[in-house]
Amino acid sequence: MKVLETDRLILRWLTPDDAAFILELLNEPAWIRYIGDKGVRTLEDAKNYIVTGPMKMYSQLGFGLFMVERKEGSTPIGMCGLIKRDTLDNVDIGFAFLSRYQMQGYGFESASAALKYGHDQLDLKRILAITSIDNHASSALLEKIGMKYEGTITLDAEELKLFASG
Repeated sequence: MKVLETDRLILRWLTPDDAAFILELLNEPAWIRYIGDKGVRTLEDAKNYIVTGPMKMYSQLGFGLFMVERKEGSTPIGMCGLIKRDTLDNVDIGFAFLSRYQMQGYGFESASAALKYGHDQLDLKRILAITSIDNHASSALLEKIGMKYEGTITLDAEELKLFASG
């Protein structure tokens, strides 16, 4: 199901058919370094990640992490969306892209759309974002879409930067 459209991108719900893409994305060196190793090593693991993560959140909340595809050729390039974690009081925005599609403005385009969607369509007053202390590219992107750095927090024994909008 398509959720958002930008000039160059479609953001849509993930399905088990996206398992090959998820397997690749979750094993990118940057994903493992900055987000963490989710132990997704097979197509079956990837399908399970989709069903128990994004699809479960769609059914419970109506939103989650969305597949980001280029309109041209319907090429899957990353994920971006809104997540409700038990460890945070507010919904947060998340994004990750295959390395070959980074530094081309896709993160800014999709994250801007997701943030606007959260505020305007879902009526979320405050949206958070967290990133590793040393993930300078993500921090810069969060500031570029208008989020403000609020300090650091500790989640699961890791110190993270906290950003907020609204």
